Amino acid sequence: MTTVTRRVAPAPASINALQFPQGFTWGTATAAYQIEGAASVDGRTPSIWDTYSHTPGRVRNGDTGDVATDHYHRWREDVAIMADLGVSAYRFSLSWPRVQPTGRGPAVQKGLDFYRALTDALLEKGIEPVVTLYHWDLPQELEDAGGWPERVTSDRFADYATLAARALGDRVKTWTTLNEPWCSAFLGYGSGVHAPGRTDPVAALRAAHHLNLAHGKAVQALRAELPSRARTSITLNIHHVRALTEAAEDLDAVRRIDALANRVFTGPLLEGAYPQDLLQDTAGLTDWSFVQDGDLATIHQPLDFLGVNYYTPTLVSAATGEASHGSDGHGASEHSPWPGADRVAFHRPEGSTTAMGWAVDPSGLYDLLMRLKAEFPAMPLMITENGAAFDDYVNPEGEVSDPDRIAYLHGHLSAVQRAIVAGVDVRGYFLWSLLDNFEWGYGYSKRFGAVYVDYPTGKRIPKASARWYADVARTGTLPDREGGNQ
Repeated sequence: MTTVTRRVAPAPASINALQFPQGFTWGTATAAYQIEGAASVDGRTPSIWDTYSHTPGRVRNGDTGDVATDHYHRWREDVAIMADLGVSAYRFSLSWPRVQPTGRGPAVQKGLDFYRALTDALLEKGIEPVVTLYHWDLPQELEDAGGWPERVTSDRFADYATLAARALGDRVKTWTTLNEPWCSAFLGYGSGVHAPGRTDPVAALRAAHHLNLAHGKAVQALRAELPSRARTSITLNIHHVRALTEAAEDLDAVRRIDALANRVFTGPLLEGAYPQDLLQDTAGLTDWSFVQDGDLATIHQPLDFLGVNYYTPTLVSAATGEASHGSDGHGASEHSPWPGADRVAFHRPEGSTTAMGWAVDPSGLYDLLMRLKAEFPAMPLMITENGAAFDDYVNPEGEVSDPDRIAYLHGHLSAVQRAIVAGVDVRGYFLWSLLDNFEWGYGYSKRFGAVYVDYPTGKRIPKASARWYADVARTGTLPDREGGNQ
């Protein structure tokens, strides 16, 4: 059997292939539970990630987000670092249980005051705040009531969106409802490698629908409160799925995973319907009767742009023996995050990898962007996460040299630029992540940050990649790899 070769998109020769458009947004990104700490300060109550990380055996080394990088107390220092980097935008998430403890009732003003002060400081430095309402920290009390598999959670999310919009709508122009709902649904309720750690394929499918519904209701709530100039979006970790061979059964494996990874969201969000093949593939599990009249119209809200998170491609084939979903890059579990796809095998692509074991392949980002242009030509795109973990360390001179990360960023930014030249409407790029942080089930063992964090002391040390990215952000030009700050 012949492996499908990896495609590398050529740079066009007619124009400067290193220049980004005027007005392109250069940003960096974080998530509340991964950096804030202060887990029980100023009225914050537990989220599902507090519970999950405190459950023995769930997170590597027993790590929790109780302190994380202590951003809740060190945010002024972190804003100053961003200003030194010269980024024009900062994408961060609100902690739902910090804003609205237990997920019900009025907002806590101390929690809102933290985000008001943060956004004010960003604006003073000329950095646009880009707010994500949900980056996986569901209040534990809502999970106790059933969580995302239950319809009422989407109503609670809309209420929370209203509270956030009323508090920050005079400061924040750009809003994202959900970050990577695939992870929330299928890793949280399918394979159990993310909070809340449940392993029920039907619950995962129900959760996916109610996350879609929560998005639609939240967009309606935001628009009811925000000025007309405000922008709304959602961020998806759209999988770029490739076949191991051109055999029909391997191509069908791609179709199955594409439906579960991507079209379960893009279908209702952007086209107003779930794909028929997804419904057929999962008919042995559920009849989808949890989709009620009017749901798809609510989900199918106009968006100002689509956020795209990309790290690595996904390589699949038909399973010839026991399916190997543990090679899908999302964490090992006896339970699959792919309901209805038991006969699909996942493979590790050849070539260099990051510390996560993920293949470094910028061509996957280019191909993904070209696909989105072909399928949704009127939808502007924003790269809301892209980056890599490597085994970074502080050298005797007190510096962190990370040439592998610079090479990764160079390759992926080049792919973005080539896509723009090819006609894809990409408006900006957010580096993941600003800081080393709590990396979910991997705890503090993986470092994605442009800024090194010494966890015992909280000291921040910008890595070589931070200086390199700062040069790109200031000039809007991607240098030759050898010519960047390394």
